[in-house]
Amino acid sequence: MLLATWNVNSVRARLDHVLRYWERRRPDVLCLQEIKVEDPAFPREPFEERGLHLAVAGQKGYHGVAVVSSLPLEDPVVGFPHLGRDHPLNRERRMLAVTAGGVRVLSVYVPNGEAVGSEKFAFKLRFFEELGRYLDQQIAQTPAMVLAGDFNVAPEARDVYDPEAWEGRVLFSVPERKALEALKGRGLVDCFRQRHPEDGNRYTWWDYRGGAFWRNEGLRIDHILATPTLAERCEECDVDVSPRRWKRPSDHAPVWARFRLDPIGGPRRGNT
Repeated sequence: MLLATWNVNSVRARLDHVLRYWERRRPDVLCLQEIKVEDPAFPREPFEERGLHLAVAGQKGYHGVAVVSSLPLEDPVVGFPHLGRDHPLNRERRMLAVTAGGVRVLSVYVPNGEAVGSEKFAFKLRFFEELGRYLDQQIAQTPAMVLAGDFNVAPEARDVYDPEAWEGRVLFSVPERKALEALKGRGLVDCFRQRHPEDGNRYTWWDYRGGAFWRNEGLRIDHILATPTLAERCEECDVDVSPRRWKRPSDHAPVWARFRLDPIGGPRRGNT
């Protein structure tokens, strides 16, 4: 299974980019974040014309996640069902779980947090706590699970172009890094770091301002985390920076991983 994750910063504004990326890479599963569109207005037709399956959890103008797949998608769950539909953490569409090819896939868009110490920062940390509780349930139910998306946290100094300048700021503060480590402490493996244990200066997000991308002044905040059952079958994982060079790009680049599903995923399908 080839799985990719990408914060597209508006699926309608970047529809040509998403389709171009899919045609070029042909991922079996593509997790999208920040789609910024309500479910009925999601541009389904171009994907369905290509025989792709869709699961969407969107909202108007903000946030939103989706999964596009060449494999049938089963058992979609939006948000944190254990909290109830009206809970503040479920009012923003930030998480979608589906099953594809025998793998439980979670597309997640963690809140940015705005500034350390702000109400939005506290909301971000609460999101991480509830995500951890939800993962405990999911991991207990399935050995093959992947959590992919925009976590809005750079794990280590080598994941930040200027760690001294970023230390203590949102996206690279100690509480955020501890929250991400707590998720991984449940047994999840950072697939990129597993495949590139020594690499630094490899980023997934660059500010639009000041030519940050062309100077490679970025942060690695988009991740693919997998349970050990999947992580040991991860043959490749990398960042595809080429879409960041396209006209009117998202400020994020896709991250992708290739998993060998046999025997946990059954017969090989698509790009397996």
